[in-house]
Amino acid sequence: MSDEIMPIDYVLPPKLPIIPLTGRPIFPGVLTPILIGNPPDVKLIEESASSSAIIGLVLARRDSRPETISDLYKVGTAAKIVKKINLPDGGLNIFITTLKRFKIKKTLRESDPMIAAVQYLEEESDSSSETKALTRALISEMKVISENNPLFSEEMRLNMVNIDHPGKIADFIVSILNIDRAKQQKVLEILNVKKRMEQVLIYIKKEQDIMRIKTRIQKEINDKIKKSQREYFLKEELKAIKKELGPSYEEEASEYDRLAEKLKGFNFEGEVKAAVDEELAKFASIDPRSPEFAITRNYLDWIAALPWDAPPPEEFNLKTAAAVLEKDHYGLKDVKARIVEHLAVRKLRKDSKGTIICLLGPPGVGKTSVGRSIARAMSKQFYRFSVGGIRDVAEIKGHRRTYIGALPGKIIQGLKTVKTKDPVFMLDEIDKMGAGVSGDPASALLEVLDPEQNVTFRDHYLDLPFDISRVFFILTANTLDGVPLPLIDRMEIIDIPGYIDSEKLEIARRYLLPKSLEKNGLKQSQVKYTKDAFLFIANSYAREAGVRNFEKNMDKIHRKLAKELVEKEETELPEKSKKTEASRKAEIQKFTVDKTLIETYLGKPFFPEGVFKKAEEEGTALGLAWTSMGGDVLVIEAASVAGKSGFTLTGKMGDVMKESAAIAMTVARKVVCEKYDVNPKWFERNHVHLHIPEGATPKDGPSAGVTMAVALISLFIKRAASQNLAMTGELSLTGKVLPIGGLKEKTIAAKRNKVKRVIIPKQNTRDLDEAPDYVKNGIEFHPVETFDEIIALAFPD
Repeated sequence: MSDEIMPIDYVLPPKLPIIPLTGRPIFPGVLTPILIGNPPDVKLIEESASSSAIIGLVLARRDSRPETISDLYKVGTAAKIVKKINLPDGGLNIFITTLKRFKIKKTLRESDPMIAAVQYLEEESDSSSETKALTRALISEMKVISENNPLFSEEMRLNMVNIDHPGKIADFIVSILNIDRAKQQKVLEILNVKKRMEQVLIYIKKEQDIMRIKTRIQKEINDKIKKSQREYFLKEELKAIKKELGPSYEEEASEYDRLAEKLKGFNFEGEVKAAVDEELAKFASIDPRSPEFAITRNYLDWIAALPWDAPPPEEFNLKTAAAVLEKDHYGLKDVKARIVEHLAVRKLRKDSKGTIICLLGPPGVGKTSVGRSIARAMSKQFYRFSVGGIRDVAEIKGHRRTYIGALPGKIIQGLKTVKTKDPVFMLDEIDKMGAGVSGDPASALLEVLDPEQNVTFRDHYLDLPFDISRVFFILTANTLDGVPLPLIDRMEIIDIPGYIDSEKLEIARRYLLPKSLEKNGLKQSQVKYTKDAFLFIANSYAREAGVRNFEKNMDKIHRKLAKELVEKEETELPEKSKKTEASRKAEIQKFTVDKTLIETYLGKPFFPEGVFKKAEEEGTALGLAWTSMGGDVLVIEAASVAGKSGFTLTGKMGDVMKESAAIAMTVARKVVCEKYDVNPKWFERNHVHLHIPEGATPKDGPSAGVTMAVALISLFIKRAASQNLAMTGELSLTGKVLPIGGLKEKTIAAKRNKVKRVIIPKQNTRDLDEAPDYVKNGIEFHPVETFDEIIALAFPD
């Protein structure tokens, strides 16, 4: 026998029994066990072990067991059976050592068992520097993976280092990498060692990326677990500490949890978030017995109670809004039209910012109720507060938190009450604010009402920016005197004039009567008013521009009726209990309110019926005036006394009115001397006195100039002016009649006083269009440019 070693090509058989692999391919140079369970395969191995101990291992294309040899890849690994162990279930556990790659050339048996003719494949290797570098790179990169993966044993690391062939190193590494079976098969089929090593290096890099992501995820999970465990233990410790400290500490903790939970629901940003987080952190560390504890808690309560979230889009119907205004108020057509126009623009722009309306008019004309109706028409929350008499800026912008009992201003308080960011706010009586030692509230309102500034309104108490630009502000005033011009500039002024008798009658019938009856416990079926009764109250007891006194008089009547009704019921109580329900209903006392009953309950009229202000004597003239209570009729009186020359003014006139009186005196003297042949020396021998009745009422303005001049001329020429003639207009020194304001209110006053003719400045003709037709009907207007025209009307030849 020869001692020469035979090459492997001569040892390996040209045909092999094929064992299909369903897991992963097995590479050459590996010693590994394989479990064989398929009976045909078991029989094949038993036969192979008796003749040739070489088998072929080929990976199936799918995970399931292949039916035929065509379901296998073409390249596999030849393996020598080293040991086999029979299993109780009939299967085999064999140990194999893999030898060499082969390729299936021809199928000798298709299935059970599979046999094929094979061609053994040679590696294409070289010993270049590049190959050596790739070998070192593979080992180095694989060490990184093995160090971070507990699945790599120390034995695997040693085997990897001890392998001396580059191709085998690549085979070993790819066999232990956690990659797809198809990718491992791809490496098995690469015969060029250099390309095989490059492909394996790519797989190693990808595996390293996956390992890094896995490590990061595991770290995050572990951190979360540690944090949750830590929080759990800390909470348990905190419970024990709270129990030891007693109930006061538990109350403090519950307060903190309550506030933190509330504030968590808001999406605070920037400065607000930083301030809230800081205050919460401070609150958590304050002793509940400290005074600062209550201050901080109240501050956080205010923040949590405010509507920080953006409101939903506005949705209101213009027709519905107009219907609401029409239902709630009688008359005021111009006012309703302007409000509806304002709402139309607001809806068209889809922008609620910068809406500020000022309702201007005398008391009792319904300014507050108009504002409430606007809120109802827009389906918005309504909040009203009066700024009349306020002299402290803190009422608007709040107090600093350093003061004891500090509170936010009225704006923030209102937002807390309505709990929405876009309510309707009514600020009543803005003309009655006053400046004091604590600042000027009217100036503070400039920031509140300025659309460019109120986006970041900063209340002194909160000291945080809060957006109030979506608030619909409605202001009310009796007059704009004393209101700063910058504040007027920010508002849309809507005038609400007074009511005439016919309007008061309808308002009383539709609104005041049901309201007053309900207020005094009476039913509408019990009280009936005659039409003349309403007019009698309006003309004899309530001639003011509004209807507030009208309502008070009705309340007075109904209180007396209620008293009579109760007294009668108490007197008849024993007899009433014996009667049936039907008979009791039939005997319900009913009242008819007429002029006689009104005089009985209200006393003699303040304004006797048919008695109106007139200028029938010499030295008198009828003038029209505008006041904060609406339009009014004034009787200006002039008298002379023999004696030293002089000119006296009485009637609580303002400076402007006194100057107008001086002009009127000069113009009157000139007219009577030139046109009526009055001797100029008469003025040297007589003292002239000009008076405006109702002396306790302050009066000012230039519009009584023409009336004072007519009264003086009437005195000087000893002739009464034309009857039923009223006038208004500023008089210049050259005899020009200049325009005035408040013509609509003055016209209404003339209508109430049954004046038939009115003299107005010609430049005010356009203002007549603002007055309703039913007010102008029955009045003859005389527009004039010069005082000579007034003389012709007042003293016709």
